[in-house]
Amino acid sequence: MEIRTCWTGITALPDVMRYNKNRLKNTPMKAYSVDLRTKIVAAHQDQKLSIRKTAAIFSVSKSLVQKLVKQQKMEGNLQPKPRGKPRYSHLNNSTAELREIVAAHPDAALLELCELFAQKTGNWVGRTAMCNALQKLGLNRKKKQ
Repeated sequence: MEIRTCWTGITALPDVMRYNKNRLKNTPMKAYSVDLRTKIVAAHQDQKLSIRKTAAIFSVSKSLVQKLVKQQKMEGNLQPKPRGKPRYSHLNNSTAELREIVAAHPDAALLELCELFAQKTGNWVGRTAMCNALQKLGLNRKKKQ
C-alpha cells in the first residue's frame, strides 16, 4: 500500500483507505481516531493551511475539519462525542402506577392504558413504550379493541 506525501510533508491516506467498507454491511462508521484528529487540527493551525486544503490532504470533509477546529477551541480536546440520544421513558420510574392502572383496568387496550397513564401522571407515552413496559413487568395486555 502506497502512502503519499504532499508538499506540506504530511502523509495523506491512500485511495484504498478512503472507501468505507462498512457501507456495504449497512453499519455505521466508527469515529476517527484521536491521533488522526490531532494531525488534522495541527496541520490546519501549525502549518497555516486552509480548511479546504487540510480536508483534501487527509481525504475528509471540509465540515469535519471545521468541527474539529471548533471542538479544539471550545472544549480543549478532540475526543469523539458519544453517539445517539439517551433513551428516557416516563414509564421507567413509575412501575407502581402502571401496575395500579393495569389492575384497575385489566381489559384496557394499549391506547387506553396510555390515556389512563397520561391522566394519572400527566406524562403521555406512546403505544410502543407502553407495550415494552408491560412486557418488562410481565403484565398481560390487550393489543386492540
